[in-house]
Amino acid sequence: MENSRRDPLNTRRAISRRTMLRGMGVGLALPLLNAMSPAARARASNAPRRMFAICNNLGLLPGEFFPADAGPGYTPSNYLKVLQEYRKDFTVFSGVSHPNVDGGHPADISFLTAAPHPASSSFRNTISIDQYIAERIGIQTRFPSLTLAVNTGARSLSWTGNGVSIPPEQSAAGVFRQMFMQGSPKEVEAKIAELDTGRSILDAVSERTVGPADRERLDQHFTSVRELEGRLQESKGWERKPKPVVKEPEPQDPSSPAQYMAKVANIYNLVRLAFETDSTRSVTLMLDSVSTPVVEIKGATISDGYHNLSHHGKSEAKLAQLRVIDSWHMRMLADLFKGLKGVQEDGETLLDRSMVLYGSNLGDANAHSTSNMPVLLAGGGFRHAGHLAFDRNQNYPLPNLFVSILQRMGSETAKFASSTGTMSGLEMTKA
Repeated sequence: MENSRRDPLNTRRAISRRTMLRGMGVGLALPLLNAMSPAARARASNAPRRMFAICNNLGLLPGEFFPADAGPGYTPSNYLKVLQEYRKDFTVFSGVSHPNVDGGHPADISFLTAAPHPASSSFRNTISIDQYIAERIGIQTRFPSLTLAVNTGARSLSWTGNGVSIPPEQSAAGVFRQMFMQGSPKEVEAKIAELDTGRSILDAVSERTVGPADRERLDQHFTSVRELEGRLQESKGWERKPKPVVKEPEPQDPSSPAQYMAKVANIYNLVRLAFETDSTRSVTLMLDSVSTPVVEIKGATISDGYHNLSHHGKSEAKLAQLRVIDSWHMRMLADLFKGLKGVQEDGETLLDRSMVLYGSNLGDANAHSTSNMPVLLAGGGFRHAGHLAFDRNQNYPLPNLFVSILQRMGSETAKFASSTGTMSGLEMTKA
């Protein structure tokens, strides 16, 4: 595109890279036009697999989450009692972690990448499992992936192959509109014009003359940015394609960070709708508990911020409040399972076809420990094994679970990050 007439950077000088990419839908991972082709649709399964990965970056109280015994007949812990109705639908893991992923709170950005030493000044992230999936099957849906968050700033679980963070969307209402609200013809054309402008901005940035230091920094991003640019033109076709129609109303976004649980509930329902309408097959959700103040919970009194409570120092007053918060997380997870099981798809439930990964980068938030991570996997066509207990002193590599998830999604990959194989003890069903 010619830049001599008008430099888009001059006309939008205040626009940041983050704002620009969010405006172009990158927070939702731009849709790919190839998915509209008959050949691509023919390759898609009538009942596809899906993955929803959730990270609560303050974790769960270990003694309340992990069962004391192992195997299919394990005795449920206090937290798992909340999920008792669905115990045949999930496996809980203990004694697992990401090798060499340390640093306490910063480890949340490695939850789905397993990239080592995230607190290091020289750290550069790697591809997250959701984006690995999106690169391979994203062409089959309107949105190759959804990157979502609650109460976070720029922190994200989703990272490209070049180690670039995908900004998360936090408004359930906004994502709902993008998925289901069809714009007027005028609005559609305005969106297409916006996409064209986005391409112009990228052109202008790449053609600018900059110094060696700036060029080195820009080069770290340009491969990913150009990949996104290549999707801008393709996304025009989706703008003119009718969106799915759902009966549920647009959710109302809570205004306060303290309404954390209401935000989580909105997102869970949104993901069910996204899977039910096959709008995407790969979703991540960062629950940024670290950035959450006092949490509002119906019928309970929480007197301190979530982060402060996690540093309980064995104070029974703080532990009691954490148990309430953690139990509510389990209740909402149970509601998510119920919603997914309530949708039939080709003789199975949506939970049967969808893997729900729930866990944390911290095994013990009080000690900032990244070993013995709490992890649970539900649904997805596995023969669930109850409680798979590994060595809590010499942890089993969690990336092995990611390999199993990728294979269940249809990928033939044998390795992801620091994996050594598939997850021992977790078998797939035949279908």
